Amino acid sequence: SQVDSCRLRITLLTCSPGEELYAAWGHTAIRVTDSMAGTDMVYNYGTFDDTDPLFLANFTKGLMRYSLSSYPFEEFVREYTFYKRGIIEQDLDLECADKNRIYAALKQNDRDENRFYNYYFHTDNCTSRARDVLINNSNGPIVFKKIIPTPPPTYRNLIHQYLRDQQPWSQFGIDILLGANLDKRVSNNQAMFLPDYLLKALDSATNQQHPMVSNKRTVLATPLVEQTGFLKPWMLFLIIAMIIAVLTINKSGTSLRILSVFDRLFFLFLGLVGCLLATSWIIRIDDVCRNNLNILWALPTHLVIAFMMYRKKEWVKRYFRFTFILSALLAVMWFFIPQELNPAVAPILAILMLRTWKLSK
Repeated sequence: SQVDSCRLRITLLTCSPGEELYAAWGHTAIRVTDSMAGTDMVYNYGTFDDTDPLFLANFTKGLMRYSLSSYPFEEFVREYTFYKRGIIEQDLDLECADKNRIYAALKQNDRDENRFYNYYFHTDNCTSRARDVLINNSNGPIVFKKIIPTPPPTYRNLIHQYLRDQQPWSQFGIDILLGANLDKRVSNNQAMFLPDYLLKALDSATNQQHPMVSNKRTVLATPLVEQTGFLKPWMLFLIIAMIIAVLTINKSGTSLRILSVFDRLFFLFLGLVGCLLATSWIIRIDDVCRNNLNILWALPTHLVIAFMMYRKKEWVKRYFRFTFILSALLAVMWFFIPQELNPAVAPILAILMLRTWKLSK
């Protein structure tokens, strides 16, 4: 350990995931204890005001106004105890001058005019901000060892680790809404947008050839998380696909009546999803919703065809032929396109091909 009679103790706090979607990937904050002043404060870059009347509109556009807030460590622990979330604390072995610089930077950031920033969940968030404060105010370079496997994961792979078992429906929604830009492979540094990865990176990091972390302790134990409900999106859509296949083959009067209602609702649903994807692609200021290949099965024009599908017009049949070919091409190219599609899209594509083939006749 570096010789240090400094009055400041700086630690990194890594919090386990919570039940809310915004908390699904965990959280990072910095704790500063000043023995001379008798203060013990947490600096938290993850504060947002969801009571702001423009919050939802700005959120849709990708304008998420987050801020740095500071409050006593005791209050921070109380909050995470209430939400049944764990906290791991890493003591950072830094020179006194570095600690003073970090503390000064945090206090400067905490001023009203500097507090706010535009939050981008995978490039500029509470974790990346905490990391950058440490890097930018450290005298010697902080050297991080490799914390990601080879080949490197994509942003989507990393996000999935936290949703696959706990929030499959949230994963389905995110996979549909976020485009191919999320399928870029991450660098070691980029992976540190996730709290667990910054924790892992600091564990093996060195600063002027000294280990960066001198001590690590559990402030609050992480409770065991129960598995969520049985019915996952792919299961639901597979069951629907099997029922629709049986009804399509059956051809009885009852089957045809059920299918005529289903077709309208199905294309209405796909069209609404398509409109959401197109709107997100156009209006968001970041690039996470762009280049979204889900729009190839969720065409916004399906919204129009939902109300005109049973008109005996040649153009309607041509529309369904085109949709069938497009869906079939997407199914064939599934493993070759530059975007990882959610498994639940496969049975949706199967329904789409089955019904468009039938409706194009």
